[in-house]
Amino acid sequence: MDQIKELVLKGQSFLESGNFEYALGYFEQALLLNQNDPELWNFKAVSLRSLGRYEEALECFNKSLEIDPRDKHAS
Repeated sequence: MDQIKELVLKGQSFLESGNFEYALGYFEQALLLNQNDPELWNFKAVSLRSLGRYEEALECFNKSLEIDPRDKHAS
């Protein structure tokens, strides 16, 4: 679980600095370790949306909502 946390922190750092491609890579690595975490799908979606990959982002947001229909972060 610590490995996922570390990947997410690195991904968030790249996301905040505007390096969306690197952020996406870290979130994808985290998802390889846990595909049932809606927050990871949201992070991936935000990265994709920031890259202009809107259809893929929408798929990730929808996946997040599938896992947790009450997920307030899926937007």
